[in-house]
Amino acid sequence: MEEEIIDMREATPKLNSQKCKIIALAIEIFLTYSIYIASLISWYIYDYFIAFFVLILSFIVMGIIRSKIRNAAIPSKQREYQYTDKEISNFYTAYEIC
Repeated sequence: MEEEIIDMREATPKLNSQKCKIIALAIEIFLTYSIYIASLISWYIYDYFIAFFVLILSFIVMGIIRSKIRNAAIPSKQREYQYTDKEISNFYTAYEIC
């Protein structure tokens, strides 16, 4: 039987500057609420039937965007864990932007 040592989960990076915290918050809000905002806008402009399909389509598109951001920022040894939108935005802001 092979013995594999699993590394411990790294802590989410701490953001020091105010600019980095604002960017991370904006990314978190975009990842969390853009699905609902897109469907509400389409409901207001068109119809609830179209809004339902926009909701499904935006759910798929945001899942793809979330996974791209997650794979770009989180170290490869840590990708097996589940991360929240806040943790993904903190990793992305710390490693890619700030």
